[in-house]
Amino acid sequence: MSLSASAELLHRLSANPWFGALALGDRRAVLAACDRVRLRPGEMLFRQGDAVPAGTGAFYGLSSGSIKASSLREDGKEAILAVLEAGNWFGEISLIDGQPRTHDATALRECEVLALPRADFDALMKKPAFSHAVSRMLAARVRSLYGMVEDATLRSTRARIARRLLLLARGDATQSPGARPVVPVSQESLAMMLGVTRQTLSKELRVLVQAGAVVLGYGRIEIASTEKLQELGVDH
Repeated sequence: MSLSASAELLHRLSANPWFGALALGDRRAVLAACDRVRLRPGEMLFRQGDAVPAGTGAFYGLSSGSIKASSLREDGKEAILAVLEAGNWFGEISLIDGQPRTHDATALRECEVLALPRADFDALMKKPAFSHAVSRMLAARVRSLYGMVEDATLRSTRARIARRLLLLARGDATQSPGARPVVPVSQESLAMMLGVTRQTLSKELRVLVQAGAVVLGYGRIEIASTEKLQELGVDH
């Protein structure tokens, strides 16, 4: 990796709130130790249940493209847990607890993934600042998971859709401070995330359109009003 390429990559990935909050020396150390992995659309980085023996595996950063974290039921029904965008880092759980991978990681489009080898990850984890940063990442993901469980058990389908759209607008795993105008998933993927049929999703999206919360067009969902989505995300 050339110095100019490293500087460009460092600048680009530092836009991610988690990675950008690391000390500059740690960010440089991570990128310097990474290997590059290229994935074609539909290609899997790892599968749910893959063993990660001691001394093996990697901590992954997505340099470009997008990856879905999903789970496949015995009958072939798929549940999309999250969509990871460029800048996101993942795969730390199995490196920490030594247990198998918790989900499938599949490229939604052509991707470049940075793989930080296990030995380098373990060395960085001995640094308090880096290990605290990983702990904060895990804490944020646990909070998000609890929120989705609460939504699935206590909220109406309409409220669940509105709340997930708000989450996606900030980046499913990124959770940037500001919401973006276009949701980076298809309606089909959104239905799989929520565990609803396309017909149910289409019906509820039409209500959101009528309420002035979203705009539909060319196969994508645009956020028209975060305030309206917030209102619709609360069951009365």
